[in-house]
Amino acid sequence: MRDVKDTQRALVRISYDGRVHKTYRGADAKKRFDNEVRVLRFLENKGCPFVPRLLEADPDALQIVTTNCGARVEHLDDARVAELFAELLPYGVRHDDAFMRNVTYRIADGRFCLIDFEFATILEPTPDGAAK
Repeated sequence: MRDVKDTQRALVRISYDGRVHKTYRGADAKKRFDNEVRVLRFLENKGCPFVPRLLEADPDALQIVTTNCGARVEHLDDARVAELFAELLPYGVRHDDAFMRNVTYRIADGRFCLIDFEFATILEPTPDGAAK
């Protein structure tokens, strides 16, 4: 595996088959893990085509495995970054960490994608009527 991010909050590695392995650590690791799993499942149920698909989630190891959404983007103007994150709103999610570091480019279909949903908010009401 190849390390692509190694910080106090997370270790992200890409396996030889291209899958992304993210291990949460540091403050609120469990909370961030739970939130990202919940948001990725929500977006998959909504059919959002420009975010990673959750393949595995291990709550004991605080690790997820997702599909790969391409390479990180190095240069993009602020207006385009804002536009990309606004594309999540019709799917009922606000990213809450809307920076270029969370934008990737998927060569296979020429699509910008969004990653890293640890702090994202689901905007739609839950069955009990409360926002998540």
